Amino acid sequence: MQGTVDGFSYGLVTPLVAYLMACLGGALGLRCTTRSMLVAGSWRPGWLALGSAAIGSGIWTMHFIAMMGFTVEEAPIHYDRPTTFASLAVAIVMVGIGIFIVGYRGATGTALFTGGTITGLGIASMHYLGMAGMRLDGQLEYNTLTVAASVVIAMAAATAALWAADQVRGLLWSIGASLVMGLAVSGMHYTGMAALSVHLHGTAAPGTGDSTAALLAPMLVGPLAFLCLAGVVVLFDPLMVMGKPDWPRPEDKPGVPAHVPVHHRGTRFAAGARRRPVGRGARTPQNR
Repeated sequence: MQGTVDGFSYGLVTPLVAYLMACLGGALGLRCTTRSMLVAGSWRPGWLALGSAAIGSGIWTMHFIAMMGFTVEEAPIHYDRPTTFASLAVAIVMVGIGIFIVGYRGATGTALFTGGTITGLGIASMHYLGMAGMRLDGQLEYNTLTVAASVVIAMAAATAALWAADQVRGLLWSIGASLVMGLAVSGMHYTGMAALSVHLHGTAAPGTGDSTAALLAPMLVGPLAFLCLAGVVVLFDPLMVMGKPDWPRPEDKPGVPAHVPVHHRGTRFAAGARRRPVGRGARTPQNR
């Protein structure tokens, strides 16, 4: 028996909020990655790790907010907590691998392709592992070609995001890049959901059990709190917001006057030559 699947049971509310979460995570991750390229090497791993956690948490939060609007009319849905949180860990780790590759090798050539591929596969793995944590009286079936399309979209989105993190420095450009990234991640999610069909085993009464929103809301508290804290870090770090390099300024040491070049009109001296005082009766180039 085929289940009646509805991915928009709350209308456009869940897609829009999910898109905003993907944009927020992408924006924070891009700014942290950009910041890592503008600081000394000892601080770089910390900023890259923060960027990885922000992007991974944003994508994971986007996925499960979107899943609040997913229902199967004939069967209640539950979620396995270990599998659900394992999908969050997979997202953060695989996104982190891609970001660290680009952060240390640069967003060019092989490094960009490798980092984008790993990050994209991490996004796709998070999606389908999260779907594997869904429990209902039925079996999930996927269309292979549509699944492949969703993976390609994830890889393209990840590659574009990593390239933007290396190339984009201004705040407005970063916001634009995060909007595009959020659109790509949301497109990947709903493409993957379009590949889904549900084959039910029994005839459970519709509407029994807790709602999907009631089940998922407690699990979303932690990632949402983390994204808020990461947002505070961005807001209170002007170098990260403006994208200016954190280069050390030359120190002003007391007792060492600045060298001021002295220009002598009408007379040229060779470099390193000593200048002799001109006194009365002394021979000068003009008197010779």
